[in-house]
Amino acid sequence: MTPKHDLITQALQVRQQAHVPYSHFSVGAALQTTSGQVFTGCNVENASYGLTICAERGAVMKAVSEGARDFEAIAVVSENGVTPCGACRQVLAEFNLELRVIVADLEGNSRAYRLSELLPQAFLPDHL
Repeated sequence: MTPKHDLITQALQVRQQAHVPYSHFSVGAALQTTSGQVFTGCNVENASYGLTICAERGAVMKAVSEGARDFEAIAVVSENGVTPCGACRQVLAEFNLELRVIVADLEGNSRAYRLSELLPQAFLPDHL
């Protein structure tokens, strides 16, 4: 498993690629598979706000499009270290409700959660 610091560093680096002309709130994410492969994503805003995609979902879509499905950790870096939004939590839960979610701010502070802590009573594929 990639050390927490390395995931945070990759998320911090990709954060610089964010397209945020409206909110000016850049976010980077680094999603690690169980095999150690890492996929990154950044938020991409759109003038039609509902079409904006978060960094976490960008990383998931990139990973899935390349055949990865087994995730064990994600690092999310933002100015103030916010946790993933509800939509991102739901997308991540599709793959691993016990995913380790590391959030970090620009000062180097970080905190880790299990996705199940952030999304209790999740709607999962077995509910269908």
